[in-house]
Amino acid sequence: MADIFHEIDEDLRRERFRRLWSRYGIYLIALAVLIVVGVAGWRGYEWWKLQQDQAAGARFEAALQLAAQGKTAEAEAAFAEIAKDAPRGYRTLARFRAATELAATDPKAAIAAYDALATDASIGPLMQDAASVRAGLLMVDTAPLAEIEQRMKPLDTPEGAFRFSAREIIGLAQYKAGDFKAAADSFTSILNDGQTPPGLRQRAELLRTLASAQAPAAPAAAASEAAPATAAPAVQ
Repeated sequence: MADIFHEIDEDLRRERFRRLWSRYGIYLIALAVLIVVGVAGWRGYEWWKLQQDQAAGARFEAALQLAAQGKTAEAEAAFAEIAKDAPRGYRTLARFRAATELAATDPKAAIAAYDALATDASIGPLMQDAASVRAGLLMVDTAPLAEIEQRMKPLDTPEGAFRFSAREIIGLAQYKAGDFKAAADSFTSILNDGQTPPGLRQRAELLRTLASAQAPAAPAAAASEAAPATAAPAVQ
């Protein structure tokens, strides 16, 4: 009897499955096809993106070789082309390198290129700040102190990634402007920061010494107006 009941259960299950399949089978097949097509499409996109990245990397390496060979104009043009149509990461790097090459021949244009990067929110705050620092370095020898301070002060925050560079640029501008005491104070603030990189710390120590040597000497303490009173003779 148990075998008969088992066969009946199997028949009922098969019949239930047949009815479910006849109703929903086409949807299950369509879903399976969509999954296969989706996976294939994603793999195809990954392959295409890899090809694009490799091609952009080869172009970027070739531009770097031109720069290393001193072919500034050719390197600048190559980086500019990469910045137009390469994947986003390489576009940003190429824009920085194009500005770097431009600085050798046209500092004002290079500053404008860095300023464009500094105001481009799509590259992220860290890269924007890096562009501001690069522009500030180019401006130290030509821009007024007030403009340098206006540009660099926003980067000088307790947790700012570029606070050390911002302080150094401000200190250099103060030194050039002849405000040696303010320059010494700026370099001292670099030395007082425990997270200052070793190389920058060495430069700040040297620059502080130079600025302090040219700062006005502090006024000497006023001499005592009255001489010490003589001791009274001892009573006999």
